[in-house]
Amino acid sequence: MLKILIIAGARPNFMKVAPVIKAITAHNARCREGDVRVNFSLVHTGQHYDQKMSDIFFQELGIPAPDINLGVGSGSHAVQTANVMTKFEPVCLEQKPGWVVVVGDVNSTMACTLVCSKLGIKVAHVEAGLRSFDRTMPEEINRIVTDSLADLLLTPSSDADENLKREGIPESKIRLVGNVMIDTLAANLQKARSSGILKKLGLQKKAFAYVTLHRPSNVDDPANLNSIMSGLNRLADHMPVVFPMHPRTHKMLAQFGISPVANGTMKILEPVGYHDSICLTESARLVLTDSGGLQEESTYFRTPCLTLRPNTERPITITLGSNRLTHPDRLSSDIQETLNGKEELGQVPPLWDGKASERIVQALVEHNHVS
Repeated sequence: MLKILIIAGARPNFMKVAPVIKAITAHNARCREGDVRVNFSLVHTGQHYDQKMSDIFFQELGIPAPDINLGVGSGSHAVQTANVMTKFEPVCLEQKPGWVVVVGDVNSTMACTLVCSKLGIKVAHVEAGLRSFDRTMPEEINRIVTDSLADLLLTPSSDADENLKREGIPESKIRLVGNVMIDTLAANLQKARSSGILKKLGLQKKAFAYVTLHRPSNVDDPANLNSIMSGLNRLADHMPVVFPMHPRTHKMLAQFGISPVANGTMKILEPVGYHDSICLTESARLVLTDSGGLQEESTYFRTPCLTLRPNTERPITITLGSNRLTHPDRLSSDIQETLNGKEELGQVPPLWDGKASERIVQALVEHNHVS
């Protein structure tokens, strides 16, 4: 029996652990006598927790309720990291797992890895090796620390493997498994396509833009936010702009006195659920975002995507996929250039096939056997 703890700290993490949990259940169902069964517990650190949003999310993704909730809440990076560590250590001492599986790049990912490294518990990092090469991003620090301490680095793409080798990680620790986010997307595609959001908003396929923004560099800077909203208002003269607005963006627009043009084609909504978001990403003529997940999802659908960031830790979405970076100052010209181009761009990267989670479980079982 292989005993593991699976850690999730924030909403994007649950989209990564959902398929892993399903793959473990499927693995155990296939086990014959003498095979290694996997016993898992789901630990929610509570780093980001909104009761209403989390409940809907768990239902949508079919995730079981967490076995353990550390309830750390928000705080500065130092406070949050310290709280996760002090609350997670007793869980490890009591549970005595063979492996702890961490995902992504949030504070919980790094904090739980630090605890395990001190206690001698093996760590597997799902989505290892991603780099933006921008150490001003807290997530970049979390990635580097987690990868340097983890025992098994489960990577989504070959560029991640190269990053890890360059940092001196032995090849024996690295396993290319593909993109686990695409497993969740593939499993939910049928539900997403019947979500009804297009009909509800009166949208035609490939005739609207889908926008998400939340990063401080875009929404906390009045000049940048003003440039972005001007570009979106100009775009709304030509096609509907669907903009489920993050609470932070709402707050900063009000604070800076910037208002979107209320002409009916700028559709500002409350944040949408996962199925609605996937439907909008597949059906949009253009995605404009500063989110990591949407860069990957738009690449899977080959939907043209403009990412409002100076860098990305997912460069394969640019080199192979449908993504390109943009800046508030040139947003309007980049939008125009994209709309003048093809409706479908790029290609789907290797192993983005909906089976990454199966390879993750296989790697854990094999690595446990040899280590």
